[in-house]
Parts: sequence; structure tokens; C-alpha cells
Amino acid sequence: MKKIPYGMSNFRAMREEGYLYVDKTMYIEKIENLNSKYLFFIRPRRFGKSLFLSTLENYYDINNEKDFEKLFGDLYIGKNPTKLKNSYMILKLNFSGLNTENKDQLKESFLLSVKNSINALLGRYEGILENTEEIRKKIDQITDINAVIMTIINEVKKVGKKIYLIIDEYDHFANDIIAMGESEFYREIVRASGFVRDFYETLKIGAESVIDRIFITGISPIMLDDLTSGFNIALNVTMDLNLNEMLGFTEEEVVKILEEVGIEEKEKSLEELKELYDGYLFSAEAEKRIYNPDMVLYYLDSIVRYKKPPRNLIDDNVKTDYGRLNRLTMNEENKALLERIIKEEGIVAEIVTKFSFDRMYDEEYFISLLFYMGLLTIERQEKTRLFLKIPNYVIKTIMWEYIETNLKKEYKINLDLNELRKTIEEMAYEGRIKPYIEYISQNVLKVLSNRDIINFDEKYIKVILITYLVNSKAYRPISERETEGGYIDIYLERDIRIPDIKYEWLIELKYVKKSEKDKVDKIKEEGIKQLKRYRESKGLKERKDVKQALIIFIGKDEYQVIEV
Repeated sequence: MKKIPYGMSNFRAMREEGYLYVDKTMYIEKIENLNSKYLFFIRPRRFGKSLFLSTLENYYDINNEKDFEKLFGDLYIGKNPTKLKNSYMILKLNFSGLNTENKDQLKESFLLSVKNSINALLGRYEGILENTEEIRKKIDQITDINAVIMTIINEVKKVGKKIYLIIDEYDHFANDIIAMGESEFYREIVRASGFVRDFYETLKIGAESVIDRIFITGISPIMLDDLTSGFNIALNVTMDLNLNEMLGFTEEEVVKILEEVGIEEKEKSLEELKELYDGYLFSAEAEKRIYNPDMVLYYLDSIVRYKKPPRNLIDDNVKTDYGRLNRLTMNEENKALLERIIKEEGIVAEIVTKFSFDRMYDEEYFISLLFYMGLLTIERQEKTRLFLKIPNYVIKTIMWEYIETNLKKEYKINLDLNELRKTIEEMAYEGRIKPYIEYISQNVLKVLSNRDIINFDEKYIKVILITYLVNSKAYRPISERETEGGYIDIYLERDIRIPDIKYEWLIELKYVKKSEKDKVDKIKEEGIKQLKRYRESKGLKERKDVKQALIIFIGKDEYQVIEV
């Protein structure tokens, strides 16, 4: 059985040490055949970018020719090699982890990062370049970033070779600066005579002679617009139809992975992985949706090692990355917009392919940023625009936790978690839902309504009810589950991590204004019929211990619970 390469991004190590490797090498051929030699490609964090760059590095490195068969022989590109294989010197830059405390510190750490990468190149190609020790000493004395780049360009030119330039995390430091709210700091380094802009202008000069190909990755197009005049040679292929599946796993690939790592209950695992981590679409014309690769491997690593799913369905490293969500909603407009997206589970919008920093907090730019971060994805074409939806259950939990954090911070809603947990346990083990509804009504909904800050409706109440259930791990709340009888407002499915939960729940939510209280009896009748239809639908009819509840909220401080 293949070993699971969770957290690994070193192509050579994976191939030499018997790790699972999903063959994406056919995309080397595809990107080589594109019209542009200089490519810009964005995907969410932890989506396989670094591994793909490592694959490119090993394929094109002039020093790896003797190892080509060992590394690539049984892969697509090994059987269909391109004319450019093993024909470049590789210069790989990574701009994560730079010091963004101030402009001088950033410039110094940027310079050091570039120098370290060039020293790695000098070490790798000692047998090709002349006098590498002298070049190293010369570079060590240089304090200008562009002079460092030009020095290595000139040295490579002397020996008649070409460079394949790979830049990983191109926007990492910019995103940190923006998240800190340092707009002036950002402008100083990226615009006009900023050193970042000058750096990319130097690369453009290098592309006229020695730098033959460039591949740049990051998580957002945040600097593209600001760098345009200084670096207007890169083709943005992020939403290219033919590259939709270049990173991440298709369903066919996940099925194959389950076989290769020895998962016994393949169908059950596939169903689970699909709900948790699938759903991404990066081109409106593409047909295959993509699973988050990091999350799939994280989940399977737990299944293989412990014979059970991970206690937390999302890796803490990824969760930390999405902490940026709170920083992006510091202004009221974005906060209200995000709440609307969570409530509606999506939004109609157009994706902006280049960002201007000055308009980053405009609605269309903010929504596009959520798309690039992986918090929204393409669902379908809607007239002239796209309907973007929350891709999967795990991302929904991040959204719901955002709501909880925001309520705690903004409205001082600090619940007694022990009391809350007791009400959830009553629902799960004793089949009584009213204590939970009462607790949320008294401690959350009334606090919000007293401040008169939200428009109460079924969808907002639904988000609140789900939000406080997520971290209990007793249930997996499914919003708007489709059945032949219609869409269930909330289906509380037993969470596989706590399999002894006795009762599942079908919940139908209704909301009426106080002025329309006379309609309650009719609404009650309709709601009960709906619940009975849902219970008889395929997939639910056979399930045991599924209880049904109709919850009618009347105004902001009254409710009825009818168990069917």
C-alpha cells in the first residue's frame, strides 16, 4: 500500500520513498503548449501548489536528466516527454515568512530570501557555472535586490543556459500587510518606485534574454493590477478551462486514492469525503468538481492510522489561514455582505481577475477574494453573471464559526457552554428539542432583537440555530437538504465521530410577524405536512430514530415547537 503524503510537497521524496502521488504531469505538457511562457496561477491555500511547483522543478532541472526515468518513467509525462525536459537551470523563489514589521525590515528579508534562492542555484549548478564561489561573494556584498538578480542573469548568460523561474507565495507578504490595514505601507512597496515593483521590472528585463519561462503562484491576484505596467508579460491562467483539474483531486482520482492506500469501506469514505471537501470549480465551463487535496489526505491519514475520522474535520493549519476572514470584514459593508452570503449560502456576482488595492473592499472585489480563498466557488452561470456558493460542509463550518465569533465579539454573547451542551445532549440522547430552542431564543435571539440590529427571518434564525450546534460534534447540520418532497430547512445528521447519538432530527422553520399571528394555525398545518413528506422520502424512510420538529417563531421573542 502507498504511504499517505499528508503535508508533503517534495516531489522527489514522494517518488523515491513510496508515497502516493496523483499523476498531474499531463499538465506540464498543457502549460508548455500555452501561448505564453510566463504564467500566473492562483489556488486557495493548501491546495497542492507547492507540490506542483516541485514537480515542475524536477522535470525541467538540467541536473535531473539521469534520474528522469526513476522520477517520471511510469507517469504521463515520462511516457510523453516534451522537448524542454531537463533543459533549464531552476531558480525558485518563495516569499512566505518575510518580516512585514515595516518597510525596511521587509526589504531586508526580501533581499535575503532572493539571495538564499540564488545561493541554492549556485550550489546546484556548480559544475555548469564558472567560479561559483566568487559569484557568491560578489552577491553577498550587494545590497540592491535588482543588482542581485542582474548578476545571476549575467552569469547564466555567460555559459549559454536558460532559467526557469518559479515563484511560490508571490502575494504572501502583501496579504499580511493588507490584513494589518497598512494601506500606505503597501503602496510604498508595490507602486511607483516601490522595491517590489522594481523587482518585477528587473525580471521582465531578464525575460528578454536568460529567464525563458516563469511560473508564479499565490492565493489572490492582489498585486496583479498594481504590478501591471512593471510586469505586464504574465498570462493569468487561473480560470483556464483546461487547467481546472490541475490541482486538487477529481472524484475519479479520489476513488483511486482509496484503493491505493487500502481503505476498506470505499463507498462510505467517498460519500463522506464528497460532502466534507468536494465542490470546487475554477472555470464556469468546467464539468468536474475538485476535492481539496490537503483535506482529503488529512482525513485519510486518520482513517489509516487510527481506523476513525479525525476529531476535527479541518486541519488546524487551514483553519488558521481562514482566520483572515475576520480581518477582511473590519468594515461594516463587508460584514453585512458576508452575513448575507452565509444566510443565502451563496451570491450572484462576477469574478474580478485583477485587483486594484484601492477598490479591494468594494463588493465585487471582496466577493472575488472569497472565491480565490476557496470560501466560495462557482455553482452555475446565472444570466450574465455567476452564482457562487459555499463549496462544502467544512467551509460552511468556517462560516458558521465566523458568525459565532462575531456575535461574541460585537454583541457580547457569551454562552454558558456547559448549559448549551446539556440542551444539545437532551436533543441527541433523549429526543427533546425544546430545551435547545429555548436556550438559543433566550440567550441569543432576544439579545439581538433587543438591539434591533437584524432583520429577523427564517434564514437568519436557521444560521443561528446551526451555528451553536457545529462545535458540539453531536450533529452534522445540513441546510436545505434536497428530497423528493422538497428541501429540508435543517437536517441534523448523526456525526460519524460520535456514532452513539440516538436521535437525528428533521426541522422545518417558520417565521411570522406578530401582526400575522392569526396565520399560525394554517402555517402549522402546512409545516406538519411538509415534515411528513420529508420523512417518507428516499434515504430517510429507512433511517431509524429520526424525529421531526416544526418550529414557528412569532415575532422576535415568541416561538412554538411542535414535534410530529
